[in-house]
Amino acid sequence: MKVLVPVKRVVDYNVKVRVKADNSGVDLSNVKMALNPFCEIAVEEAVRLKEKGIATEVVVVSVGANAAQEQLRTALALGADRAVLIESNDELGSLAVAKLLKAVVDKEQPQLVITGKQAIDSDNNQTGQMLAALTGFAQGTFASKVEVAGDKVNVTREIDGGLQTVSLKLPAIVTTDLRLNEPRYASLPNIMKAKKKPLETVTPDALGVSTASTVKTLKVEAPATRQAGIKVKSVAELVEKLKNEAKVI
Repeated sequence: MKVLVPVKRVVDYNVKVRVKADNSGVDLSNVKMALNPFCEIAVEEAVRLKEKGIATEVVVVSVGANAAQEQLRTALALGADRAVLIESNDELGSLAVAKLLKAVVDKEQPQLVITGKQAIDSDNNQTGQMLAALTGFAQGTFASKVEVAGDKVNVTREIDGGLQTVSLKLPAIVTTDLRLNEPRYASLPNIMKAKKKPLETVTPDALGVSTASTVKTLKVEAPATRQAGIKVKSVAELVEKLKNEAKVI
């Protein structure tokens, strides 16, 4: 079984995001970048399937600038076998990324695609579902447990009412939730080995995919600063303020 894992380069979750002075986007100058946490979980799950003898090859793919090779090397150090970078400096929406990934799926013919449910920069939670629609694959989103059995994969999904288990016929697409697993740390020997693993670079044109977008970012703003809270001396004063000032009761 071949497993394909799409990953994304994002601002490290420990970094406080700053908006550019002209409000055209997020300031990425001198900012630490990292592998999207949900993508890390997807890579970990694919590697675990390989360690169990279920998967024979794990291929990671990313869409972005040349600098995204760093995150692909991280994924290779975590246990992936090879990587593909679809190099593009354009601002791509979820649909454009899904179309590019669909071209890679057609080329690689994986039996299972595992991707993070969302990226922590855009928080769209769309690409996995769009990819499933484009490929016609079955999909199991928000996975907290994945079990492959023969030509099927059972996915336990986190939903508002609790948990739901669905049985999907392969090939299928799974998007990962936080509780699926805890990603490992890359060891120094594996980091060194990752430098020699194959990394292929292609362009959207080479894949025959148009990435023209119908959506344009007009303005990016930081959220408004929260006002400081106040202390009250008694429950009666709290109730009075909630009733007369906040008007919520």
